[in-house]
Amino acid sequence: MMQSGASSIVQFENVTKKYGEGDATQLANDNVSFSIDEGEFVVILGQSGAGKSTVLNMLGGMDVPTSGRVTVAGQEVSKMNDRELSLYRAGTIGFIFQFYNLLPSLTALENVSLVKNIVKDAGDAEEMLAQVGLAEHKNKFPAQMSGGEQQRVSIARALAKNPKIILGDEPTGALDSETGVIVLELLQKLCREQKKTVILVTHNADIAQCADKVIRMKNGKVREIKINDSPKSVREVEW
Repeated sequence: MMQSGASSIVQFENVTKKYGEGDATQLANDNVSFSIDEGEFVVILGQSGAGKSTVLNMLGGMDVPTSGRVTVAGQEVSKMNDRELSLYRAGTIGFIFQFYNLLPSLTALENVSLVKNIVKDAGDAEEMLAQVGLAEHKNKFPAQMSGGEQQRVSIARALAKNPKIILGDEPTGALDSETGVIVLELLQKLCREQKKTVILVTHNADIAQCADKVIRMKNGKVREIKINDSPKSVREVEW
C-alpha cells in the first residue's frame, strides 16, 4: 500500500467525453474525477459500456476529453496537440493490450527491440525478456508461444520504454485463469518492486482484491472509489 503523502501522478478533473452530435450523441464519460498516486496498483472496474476504456484511452493519449482536465506526471494531456500526444505516448506510457499486439513475423526479442525506434533510452530487450521470465524464449515467434508467454512479451515491450505508467486493457481477458494469475503476479511485482504505477481496466471483480485503489464505473460515471488498506497478493485470491 502507498505511504501517506505520496504524490499524485494522475488527475482526472470533471472529465466528460461525448461522441457524435445531436440525437446521435453518446455520453461515454460523465463528469469523471479521480486521482492516482505514484506507485499505486489501480483497477478501474466496470461492465462493458461502463466508460472505463474511454478513461484508459484518455490516460494513454489516444483520445482527448470533450471537457475537463486530464493531468499525468505534471503534463496536462487534455491540452496537447497531436505531436505532443505522440511524444507523451512514447515517453510516459507503457501499453498492455488484451490480444498482445505482437508482430507475428518478428521474434520475441525483435518485438521488444522495436521500442528503440520510439524511445531514445530504451531498455535492453534481452534484459526486459529476462525480467518477465522469457530469456530462453527470445528467438521464438509469437505463433510458437502460449498466450501467457505472448502477454509477457508485451509486458517486456512496455517495460523497455521505462514508462512512468503501465496501462493494461483487460490484460488477462484472453488467458485461462492460471496463466492470468502469472501475468497479474508479474504486474503486481513491477508495482511493488520497481514502483511502477499500474492501472488496469477490467470487468473481473476478483482482480480488484489485489489493487491499492479500485475505481468502480457504471454508465459513464464513477460510482465508487475504494482504498484497499490490505490488498491481497495475487496468489491469495481464489480465482
